[in-house]
Amino acid sequence: MADNAASALCYVLGLITGILFLVLEPYNKNRTVRFHAFQSIFLNIAVIVAAIAVNIFDAMLWHVIGFWLSSMVGLIFNLACFALWIFMIVTTYQGRTTVLPVIGPLAQQQA
Repeated sequence: MADNAASALCYVLGLITGILFLVLEPYNKNRTVRFHAFQSIFLNIAVIVAAIAVNIFDAMLWHVIGFWLSSMVGLIFNLACFALWIFMIVTTYQGRTTVLPVIGPLAQQQA
């Protein structure tokens, strides 16, 4: 499989495919695939932590303001995460390397 396809697949199922490509034999030695696998893992961990924070914020906002505004915050967060996920898959498949702020340099160190 080509490097760009393997790198893009690292983002498809997040933690699962990130870990899978770090374990699979021909890909775990490829620096580009390893970078994208680590970045995918770190990105998914960051999204999970941010989702917990957004849900806590939504719960507090729901008690103060009401349903509509709190559901909008969650919807915007989910759409932003979905857009970032699609962006990472497409740009990586095109062969471009996007180094995300904060987690990108960590992934480069691990790769």
